[in-house]
Amino acid sequence: MNVHEAITAISVATVLAVLPACKQAADDQPKPAAPAAAPSPADATTTTTSKTPDARSAPAIAAGTDQPAVPGLPRISSWELDPENSSVTFVGKHANFTNVRGMFQKPSGTVVLDDATPVHSRITATIDVKSITTGVEERDTHLKSPEFFDAARYPVITFASTSVARSSDTAYEVTGNLTMHGVTKPVTLAVTASPPFQHFGTIRRGIEATTSVNRQDFGVGVDAWNVPAESGGLLIGDRVEITVDAELVLVPEPGKGH
Repeated sequence: MNVHEAITAISVATVLAVLPACKQAADDQPKPAAPAAAPSPADATTTTTSKTPDARSAPAIAAGTDQPAVPGLPRISSWELDPENSSVTFVGKHANFTNVRGMFQKPSGTVVLDDATPVHSRITATIDVKSITTGVEERDTHLKSPEFFDAARYPVITFASTSVARSSDTAYEVTGNLTMHGVTKPVTLAVTASPPFQHFGTIRRGIEATTSVNRQDFGVGVDAWNVPAESGGLLIGDRVEITVDAELVLVPEPGKGH
C-alpha cells in the first residue's frame, strides 16, 4: 500500500466512525410538534350546529308579535283627542320666500265614527288661540293682538264637520266649518288614520289631517299687515298650510271597559 492509498483508507474509516455519532445527536434533539390538522367540513358543521339552540330552546319572538290584539270595535265608535299628544301646526310665507312655522298646543275634540256609513260620522275640534307659539315670544304676543287673531275677543278656533267620506281603509276626506277670528268658512281636510292600537289599557288611533286656508278670508292680519314686501308680493303670505296631528282615545261603551 502506498502513501496515497493509506491516507484514503484512513479518511474512509474516520467518516464511518463519525456517522453513528451524528445520527445519535440528531435523535437526541427535541422534535417539533406536528401542526394541528385543519377541521374537516363535517367538523365545522358540527361546531356551528352546537352553537344554535336545540329543539328544546324557546324560539325567538319576531318583532311585533308580542303586541296585544285589539278587541273588535263597535260599528259606531266614539273617540276623544288626547291633548298631550296632539297639536295643530301651520306654516306661512314671510317676505314672499321664507317659511315661518307655528303651533297651537293641546287642542281638544271628539270623533264619532260610523264605519259602516262614514257619512254619518261627526268630528269637532277646539283650539285655544292663546296657546299659539312660533318660538319667538315677541311675535307670539303680536299674533295674539287685535292686528292678527285678537285672542281676547276671539279666544278659540273651532271646527265642526258637515260630511265625512272614506277613500280607503285608512284615508278620509272631511269637510266642515272652520270658525276663526269671528268668521266661518268651509274647509276640506285630507285625513289619514292609523289602525287601532293598545296603550296602557286604552285603545287609540293616530291621525294626521291637512288643509290650507287664505288668512284674508278670515280677516287675520288684513288691516295692518297687508303691506308689500321689497322682494315682491305681500310681506305676509295669504296662503297658510295647516296640519293636525292628533291621538284619539276610544271612549268605552256604557257598561263596558276597553
